[in-house]
Amino acid sequence: MSLENKNHQLLSKIATNDKHGENSPYFDGWKAYESNPFHPTKNPQGVIQMGLAENQLCFDLIEEWIRNNPKASICTPEGVNEFRNIANFQDYHGLPEFRNAVANFMSKVRGGRVRFDPDRIIMSGGATGANELIMFCLADPGDAFLVPSPYYPAFVRDLCWRTGVQLIPVQCHSSNNFKITREALEEAYMKAQEGNINVKGLIITNPSNPLGTTIEKETLKSIVSFINENNIHLVCDEIYSGTVFDTPKYVSVAEVIQEMEECKKDLIHIIYSLSKDMGLPGFRVGLVYSYNNEVVNCGRKMSSFGLVSSQTQHFLAAMLSDNKFVDKFLAESSRRLRERREFFTKGLEKVNITCLPSNAGLFFWMNLRSLLKEKTFEGEMKLWRLIINEVKLNVSPGSAFDCSEPGWYRVCFANMDHETVEIALMRIRAFVNGRDKGKNMEIKRWKSNLRLSFSSRRFDEKVMSPHMMSPHSPMPHSPLVRAT
Repeated sequence: MSLENKNHQLLSKIATNDKHGENSPYFDGWKAYESNPFHPTKNPQGVIQMGLAENQLCFDLIEEWIRNNPKASICTPEGVNEFRNIANFQDYHGLPEFRNAVANFMSKVRGGRVRFDPDRIIMSGGATGANELIMFCLADPGDAFLVPSPYYPAFVRDLCWRTGVQLIPVQCHSSNNFKITREALEEAYMKAQEGNINVKGLIITNPSNPLGTTIEKETLKSIVSFINENNIHLVCDEIYSGTVFDTPKYVSVAEVIQEMEECKKDLIHIIYSLSKDMGLPGFRVGLVYSYNNEVVNCGRKMSSFGLVSSQTQHFLAAMLSDNKFVDKFLAESSRRLRERREFFTKGLEKVNITCLPSNAGLFFWMNLRSLLKEKTFEGEMKLWRLIINEVKLNVSPGSAFDCSEPGWYRVCFANMDHETVEIALMRIRAFVNGRDKGKNMEIKRWKSNLRLSFSSRRFDEKVMSPHMMSPHSPMPHSPLVRAT
């Protein structure tokens, strides 16, 4: 018996199965980056991380607030008087001031058009924990949730790995910019029923990851009507709701259901986090907001496995209660995201690369169908390997998001500074121009052409490392990539 088989016998089926979803190109791209991370001076030929949906464009605003509000932390001389109270606090409900501040922040993000009850907020360890928590509350192993595609690849891990829940894709297409249609929902639901699969609900992301688009109000109303008619749950992942930077304005499901006369509110649940809107994934603040009293009560008990630390709650309660700061942050974040996306996409247009029109998120959906030698998913993967291994950019292929059409790639743009964006654009243009001329491109030749001035303070000894950048531990290299 091999050593691997012996180890499997010593561990649980959950620990050793392959349902974690990390055997996909999405995570393989991370491994390629971690084995050869870009650094402007120490490793200028390394892989640039464009598969990380992080919002690092407004850290300076948060750092300024911290300097001006030392009492917010119990680890400063100014705030140490609160140390004992906060260090001993462990109520599952969370600090009242934290829940009040988060409820107010969620309202502000949605334009003040809807209010949230602090007593319906359930804490969890990031959006990952929140998604799993709601699955444990709503579904049994073998039950299914519909999910419009393309969808976040890690949903397989977050929603299914330990819960035993399965996902059923609702196919969306580029012909209408991947919008969710009632027909597609009904088709997926009917096929599940024909296969004797118990569908417990539908999960949507709004704004969408990976599309960077928001769902129109009428579409949301149609979705709510659909789940009401079939008496199934609706889980709305709204973790990017504060990243909207262009029209149309963002509409939350919370706003829609308060306008609908006949609506089973106890079927509606919202996932939220401060990881994307505030750029604080390391704080592990995930939230479930449910209109179902039983889910709130059950979720509170389950939240004991993934509470937000009381120190973090205390700090964020002070920050999010500062309405002047919050208003400034949201406005400036929106401006910077819009500016960054526009700069990046206009740079791509110079080599005739287009992107799906979008108005939110930390990424865009790049169309490279014209570069595919074969209009297939295998052709998409071949191009992706070239981009990883030769262009040295970690972008994520559409097939990892269960996209119905080959040739789409997600590109994250808010996790790097402006100089790195310029290098990424330079690499892409060199790659496309080289293919147009029928020449093999070599990344080594670019070194002498990189005359950008790295004056940014971000390029010092504290520059982002793979360990700082990735939420995943280094894993053995996948045979799909060979970033060397």
